Amino acid sequence: MANINWKKIRKAVFSKTVYRGTVSIAAIILLWELGRRFRIPILGAVPAPTEVIGLLGDVIFEAKFWENWAVSFKRVLTGFIAAQIVGIPLALAMAINRVAKDITFPVLEIMRPIPPLAWVPTAIIFWPTTESSIAFVIFLGAFFTVVLNVLGGARDIDVRYLRAARSLGSRPQDIFFRIVLPATLPSIFTGMAVGMGITWEVVVAAEMIAGKSGLGYLTWSSFVGGNYPLIVIGMISIGVAGYISSSLIRLAGKLATPWQRLF
Repeated sequence: MANINWKKIRKAVFSKTVYRGTVSIAAIILLWELGRRFRIPILGAVPAPTEVIGLLGDVIFEAKFWENWAVSFKRVLTGFIAAQIVGIPLALAMAINRVAKDITFPVLEIMRPIPPLAWVPTAIIFWPTTESSIAFVIFLGAFFTVVLNVLGGARDIDVRYLRAARSLGSRPQDIFFRIVLPATLPSIFTGMAVGMGITWEVVVAAEMIAGKSGLGYLTWSSFVGGNYPLIVIGMISIGVAGYISSSLIRLAGKLATPWQRLF
């Protein structure tokens, strides 16, 4: 069994980054609590942190709360993974083939400005089940982001590398795997991280409209029922879920692109 590097773990936990993040969160909570106690009008009926924490102590022990987490994560992963499976190969094909780009890019540019939420009614009508409708809307939220990031990364490749490879007799597949793909990997992971954030925004709205479970539905049903502290718990849960998801993608990006660790 490999030895655990406790020194490295301790250094990461007590780093300046963690300290600054903790201080900023604590400051926001403190200002929020003081604002409620002094009844600052801008906060309206927003519950105080003490109310939220008091309810959170009960909610986290309810199985239904974690079921909502699991449902939302499943929906996000389904749509997100589908978007990467379709979007990354399509974007790479557009990056290396001008004909593919000329045919595909205009269609994507027409569809891209349409907000994912505008697709919800169409998705409900077109797809046979509610889950497939939600997954499709999530797919759209991540698809265009990764495609544009990959194309942007491909545009930034120094053309001199391509010309040098061709002049030395490199085959197209060698140019792709040795130049194009490594050069676009950082953009791929950036697009994935941004797209993951968008998927959590989209799944909340989709669950509010078409779902009967999940963190988005929990937040909306709490508003309808007048349970304001639970609304905040739902919002915080969505933020934490999005942060965890994006952090995992960023970690995978660091492992896949070790040459960028110095920057």
